[in-house]
Amino acid sequence: MKVLMINGSPRAKGNTAVALGEMEKVFKAEGIEVEILQVGAKEIRGCIACGACHEMGKCVYDDIVNDTIRKFEECDGMVIGSPVYYASANATLMAFLTRLFYSTNFDKTMKVGASVVSARRGGLSSTFDELNKFFTISGMPIASGQYWNSVHGAKPGEAEQDEEGLQSMRTLAKNMAFLMKSIALGKEKYGVPEREPVVRTNFIH
Repeated sequence: MKVLMINGSPRAKGNTAVALGEMEKVFKAEGIEVEILQVGAKEIRGCIACGACHEMGKCVYDDIVNDTIRKFEECDGMVIGSPVYYASANATLMAFLTRLFYSTNFDKTMKVGASVVSARRGGLSSTFDELNKFFTISGMPIASGQYWNSVHGAKPGEAEQDEEGLQSMRTLAKNMAFLMKSIALGKEKYGVPEREPVVRTNFIH
């Protein structure tokens, strides 16, 4: 099994990395392969809703988003981590996720998702909710821990002193590993839920 971890912080060794690293230890102990992508400092432009991806099978802008498509399709779970900026996720990360989720047409159903956030003090819950929306619109079950998935720290590395936050990360990783393994067994015995043809409406008709 494999988990794809997305670090949306521009700091490769910041507090978001501390949170993801604590989870990585648990995943490896559970026999789960881990790959971490550092995207927070990349030059990633936002989606322009051109729709070309529906014809091409990838985004029209050929950058790390397209490089991630195969990794996303092959993974069993995804963890997204971000620092908090004005009670929101890093804008570079949001551009990356918007294009990645929009341009990929493979079935994401039953891939397990989890989001983790880091901040000095506040804005954690709103950022946590913002990231989870990528999972819920894609039919991906969300793993939960023992609290909202967050760590606190201002200077890089300070989150290592947040004992409750680190425990939350370990609990989250254990729960996510269990959920991924359980889903794999369920697929073997029951398959995945049958999906109806998608119905799309708007407020006009």
